[in-house]
Amino acid sequence: MTIPAYAQDGSAAAASVAPAPATPVEHVYVALTTNAGAIVLDLDKTHAPLTVANFLKYVDSKRFNGATFYRAMHLDWGDAPNGLLQGGLQGVNVFPPVAHEPTSATGISHKAGTISMARFAPGSATADFTIMLGDIPSLDAQPASDNPESRAGFAAFGHVVSGMDVVHRIWDEPRSATKGEGVMKGQMLEPPVKIVSVRRVPAPPPSTPSPEMPEAPGSSAAP
Repeated sequence: MTIPAYAQDGSAAAASVAPAPATPVEHVYVALTTNAGAIVLDLDKTHAPLTVANFLKYVDSKRFNGATFYRAMHLDWGDAPNGLLQGGLQGVNVFPPVAHEPTSATGISHKAGTISMARFAPGSATADFTIMLGDIPSLDAQPASDNPESRAGFAAFGHVVSGMDVVHRIWDEPRSATKGEGVMKGQMLEPPVKIVSVRRVPAPPPSTPSPEMPEAPGSSAAP
């Protein structure tokens, strides 16, 4: 392959080519009101457009109203608390599945507070979703893996911007020792926590740093 002349001189190229401007992210904010309090989500419509559009169909049609958080998976590794909280419609009154958007395409990793789609096979996700309590990188797409499930990973599409204390509170609710099938046995909340309503909300105001407290008169610095 012949290298173009303009690409051979790195210093000249760096001097003449300006960096491309970053693509602005379109955020959509959604509030989940539950019996335990409110959770506000920031959905990344720019990087996960299909998944966000699917989630908003349920929001705008009010199909999430009356849904539940029904599963709390507790993991005994990583920094505590670790695991995930799962909610949704459990296959009832759902739209057709949404195409799978892997984290290798969106760049949205499964970190504490991330919201992601629950699914069976890739491309089967409908209305059920999970919120990470801690970082779970194993849920990200692993393109080099021999395992098709690991290669696909799960579709993350936003994160919690307020109400993480509510997520923790629901996750700590009692679980049934017998309900649930397969890996979900022992992870089902008893009773489930009701999602009263889910609606779009305006962007939260930007946070400002707290002002430094002035030193009290006559005080001296600690040695």
